[in-house]
Amino acid sequence: MRCLKYSRLLNLAKMALLIPVTLSVLQGCAAVVASSAATGVAVSQDRRTTGTIVDDKGLELKAVQSIHNALTQDEQNTNVSVISYNNRVLLIGQAPSNEVRSRVEAAVKDVAKFKQLHNEIVIATPTSLMTRSADSVITTKIKSAMLLNRDLNPARVKVITEDSVVYLLGIVTPEEEEIAVDIARNTKGVAKVVKIFEYQNP
Repeated sequence: MRCLKYSRLLNLAKMALLIPVTLSVLQGCAAVVASSAATGVAVSQDRRTTGTIVDDKGLELKAVQSIHNALTQDEQNTNVSVISYNNRVLLIGQAPSNEVRSRVEAAVKDVAKFKQLHNEIVIATPTSLMTRSADSVITTKIKSAMLLNRDLNPARVKVITEDSVVYLLGIVTPEEEEIAVDIARNTKGVAKVVKIFEYQNP
């Protein structure tokens, strides 16, 4: 199968914002309607503009393809994730050497323009399926706790867990930052919390 061109991928990303609503109209399914409403609320409460959300997804797609092209066949098992939030890029995962780590960063810089890059890739073997499952559980626990907190809108904080390290991204007030960090630090299984926030006045 041929790789999709970036322009087509970007169009698909834009369409993804509309698909849930379209399905709810065509199918009239209660479950789909509920999912669509939740998606719409999350987007509307995100402090990024819709255009920025689409741009972030497009940046991630371009960066992943560039990293893939930059690695040799023997290096394809390198475990790296690219997260873009409000045009700030976070790289996480494991690389076999500092040389590969640097090459991954260079590959991202070659294809994307962004405000800031945080390279949190560590030199290690890829994490196991069990570790990744545990990371997913940690993320779910944190998001659930945020949902129960009346003073924090979870739609405004992106939570990523990699090998028990929690990364928090978003556009938040100082009060929201304090709540989010406190929830993450007090979640069982979390080894470290890394803040990559931008700040908005209350």
